[in-house]
Amino acid sequence: MTRVAAVDCGTNSIRLLVADIDPATGEAVDLDRRMTIVRLGQGVDRTGRLAPEALERTFAACREYAAVIAEHGVDQVRFAATSASRDAENRDEFTAGVREILGVEPEVISGDQEAEFSFAGATRELPGSDEYLVVDIGGGSTEFVVGRERVRAARSVDVGCVRLTERHVSGRTPTEAEVAAIRADVAAALDLAERTVPLREADVLVGLAGSVTTVAGIALELPAYDSAAIHRSRISRAQVDAVTARLLAATHDERAAIPVMHPGRVDVITAGALVLQAVMERVGAAEVVVSEHDILDGIAHSLAARPESS
Repeated sequence: MTRVAAVDCGTNSIRLLVADIDPATGEAVDLDRRMTIVRLGQGVDRTGRLAPEALERTFAACREYAAVIAEHGVDQVRFAATSASRDAENRDEFTAGVREILGVEPEVISGDQEAEFSFAGATRELPGSDEYLVVDIGGGSTEFVVGRERVRAARSVDVGCVRLTERHVSGRTPTEAEVAAIRADVAAALDLAERTVPLREADVLVGLAGSVTTVAGIALELPAYDSAAIHRSRISRAQVDAVTARLLAATHDERAAIPVMHPGRVDVITAGALVLQAVMERVGAAEVVVSEHDILDGIAHSLAARPESS
């Protein structure tokens, strides 16, 4: 077994997975899996730069993760950064801070790399006979990947729950006009994705990341966030429509009071739900299979596949 640590640093959250993985079989045993909302992408869509306070929140989480990694005696660490750090003019400041804290070079991965890691993580446990459309709704971008045992086509587009909220929502709850603007943005992004990814050809829609898992938790009426109950659940189009309508009608405080809602998602979950709803409408999906395994798991397995430990 190889003990690895994977870090996924996105626009809204940073996450850590420490796992023992058998390189021969791919069998994995999670030792620690955690998530921190840091909102690294705060203001990036408007300013093109990572805000000082966003960097400090992220570095604080990195210091916590460094302690966990040291405690577990990890063989290899891989740190992947996605949409917000790809877009930022001052990403070198981010890179230097992570290197100093964790002792590894953060990889600012491309949208295509992000899509491949997401696909690998999400489909590893699923039957190989189906063709999947994997949709990873992040904070800054959404990845679309179609494939069976391997990726056939992938595209990353710049519509994520944080980016859409910052771009269009002026108050704590979106107005009808702001919702229309979000929907128009998402429709244009789907048009762009569909130029290279056959969105309507897959057998199964698989949804990843916090917006999707939160919508699933609400649809399942869970009394608290429960990864085991959410993982591999099947949420119907009618349930997604109902949850989206509920979120659109709710005040900020009403959204915050939903039992499965993480405080860091309260202001951006409506935009995330709108993306999921639009995807299901576009591809004609009757349901979405929700996966708690995603890019983080793909990064971890990529480490175990390397020929030598570092």
